[in-house]
Amino acid sequence: MRKKGLGVVFSLLVGVSVMLAGCGSGASNQASGGGAAQASPSAGQTAEAPKEVTLKVGAAPVPHAEILEFIKPKLKEEGVNLEVVILDDEGQLNPALKDNQIDANFFQHVPYLDSVRGEKGFDFAVTTKVHVEPIGFYSDKLKSADEIKEGAKIGIPNNPSNEFRALTLLQEQGLIKLKDGLTTYEATPKDIAENPKKLEFIEAEAATLPRALPDLDGAVINTNVVLEAKIDPNSALFREGANSPYANVIVVRKGDENREEIKKLDAALTTPEVKKFIEDKYGVAVVPAF
Repeated sequence: MRKKGLGVVFSLLVGVSVMLAGCGSGASNQASGGGAAQASPSAGQTAEAPKEVTLKVGAAPVPHAEILEFIKPKLKEEGVNLEVVILDDEGQLNPALKDNQIDANFFQHVPYLDSVRGEKGFDFAVTTKVHVEPIGFYSDKLKSADEIKEGAKIGIPNNPSNEFRALTLLQEQGLIKLKDGLTTYEATPKDIAENPKKLEFIEAEAATLPRALPDLDGAVINTNVVLEAKIDPNSALFREGANSPYANVIVVRKGDENREEIKKLDAALTTPEVKKFIEDKYGVAVVPAF
């Protein structure tokens, strides 16, 4: 009897020990399970937001830099930190791109790029068209093209592509006639075949033409220069039409056109929101090209 009682007691103790061990194991598993449950969302979360990439874009101050500033928030949401770089001399924006100081630039049209790429050895690619700045004829002295008199002094930009552009605009107004057979977007006053009013052409840096207006009868001036000089673009006596081939473009080093952040830049610049921004802010001075 006694032996039997001891056996019962022993069995009870073993049962209790097993139960306690089971409880301990359960508590341990629960704690471990709790830790896994906490870690699980991190492991199972959707991919983290992509690491922010800085994109440096060189630009003319107006309207290029202003348009870029407008799209900064959108690009920020997509993981691109857009840094707008403005140089005192816009002519250095292509060398800066070539030397990897910037990732892209936004200040030029294709005819200008074509006029300098061979001479300077630029191996660039164009990714998207953004806007046209119709070049126009401005004057402090005249009210219409009909008032342009014989021997009038006319200022024109002195870089090859914009000089051709200015002379073409004057030709469209019947003021001059260029030689036939010009095969590039380059021309100078030497390429004028007919000049019935014997106009005198003053070739100058585009940025200096607004300041020279008091000494000229008029000048053909790029719209971005007009805007920077605070001249009303609506005051142009005549200007290019909306079908101008001189759309301002995004330019990158060849091979970079497939970079994800460049594609995001191009997409952000060609949205209905940007089109409305351009039309509302600049009116006839800047025309969307997309």
